[in-house]
Amino acid sequence: MWKQHFIETERGTFEYYTAGEGEPLAITHSYMAFDERGNLFANPFTYYYKVYLINVRGAGHSVKAKKDEQLSMKETIKDLEAIREALEIKKWAFAGHSTGGMLALQYAVDAPKALNKIIPGCTAASKEYAAHKDCIYSPDNEYFDRIIKIMELLNNPETVKEERQKLGYEWDLMSYYSEKKLIEARNRPNSGRTVGENLDYFRKVEVKNYDVRDELGNIAIPVYIFAGRYDSQCPVEFGIEIKKYMPHSKLTIFENSNHNPFIEQEEDFKEFVKKLYRKYIIFKVF
Repeated sequence: MWKQHFIETERGTFEYYTAGEGEPLAITHSYMAFDERGNLFANPFTYYYKVYLINVRGAGHSVKAKKDEQLSMKETIKDLEAIREALEIKKWAFAGHSTGGMLALQYAVDAPKALNKIIPGCTAASKEYAAHKDCIYSPDNEYFDRIIKIMELLNNPETVKEERQKLGYEWDLMSYYSEKKLIEARNRPNSGRTVGENLDYFRKVEVKNYDVRDELGNIAIPVYIFAGRYDSQCPVEFGIEIKKYMPHSKLTIFENSNHNPFIEQEEDFKEFVKKLYRKYIIFKVF
């Protein structure tokens, strides 16, 4: 079980959960709410770091947004910085999956001095991913109309719990290479409930303006990118693109995964986390 905490900051009170020991590493997502069950993406990092699994503004029991703009990535980075400073952490690592990976890139652009490395995965550096024909969020993709319907229903407070579960499963299945792995994952302790208001802001406002490609070359800290070969949300081409804009970064592609390599190739992902930790230790020493 992860341990629940609350932290008072100059930007409000935020809820977060911790597990593991070692150097600090933060993990979050723009529209997910976490709880004491932790998260399957975050779990492998707890073997090497003290992980801070953070509920962003509007998620879980964290402070609510008074204005929609407070849900933007740039404002979220300011919130994360307020949390880091309140915790009296000089620097931390940041790992993010999917939209969390976008936050990682934005964080490294906006506040590089607060970070000692980032680990962005199954993500993109611009809104262009959503126009790719292999992305389920593209109007050119066969699943697009159904995805939009699912999002609208999840954002509707009148949608009952049982229906939400079915919709969640259907959405998840589109992002798995193997349904067996999805079924196994859903039977394990995990959290990451979709927060409708935050998701709505991301897809209707934030993503339309998202593009950090021209700024990636200025990031000097270690960057470890990961991607799934068959990713249906952020196609693998966009992980490769991030690497192109950041020649010093490292890219790992999981060959038998869709959008969730930390589940679909769990042992390989654990080895990835272990290796990048060792690389960082060597980097620090020498």
